[in-house]
Amino acid sequence: MQNILIIINDAPYGSEKAYNALRMAMTLQKEHGEEVAVKIFLLADAVFCGLPNQRTPKGYYNIERMLKSVIQKGGEVKSCGGCSEARGIDSLSFIEGVQLSNMKEFAQWAVDSDKALTF
Repeated sequence: MQNILIIINDAPYGSEKAYNALRMAMTLQKEHGEEVAVKIFLLADAVFCGLPNQRTPKGYYNIERMLKSVIQKGGEVKSCGGCSEARGIDSLSFIEGVQLSNMKEFAQWAVDSDKALTF
C-alpha cells in the first residue's frame, strides 16, 4: 500500500487549490482503492476547509462535502492546531473526522509517506 500525503495551504474558496487537492484525493480513492492510503494535512488558511456548515451556491463545489467523502472512504484529515489557533478557530467544532494536530504529527506523516503532494 502506498501512503500519499496531500498538503493543502490555501483557503477553501477564492482559489481552486483545495478543490483540486480534494479532487485528487477522491480520484486516488476511487481509482486505486485499497492500493493507497490518503492523508490530508490542512495548513495556514486551509484550516478553514475543516469547518462545518459551508454553504455554497447551487452548482458550486463544496469543500465540506468533498472532505466528508474522503473521510468516509477511509482518508485521514488533520488540521494544524497552531494555524487554527492563530486564526481564532481552534475552539470551534470541526467537520466530523477532521482532527486538530501539530507539527510533530505532520512531520511523522511526511516521514511515513511514499509521496507528498502540495496545493
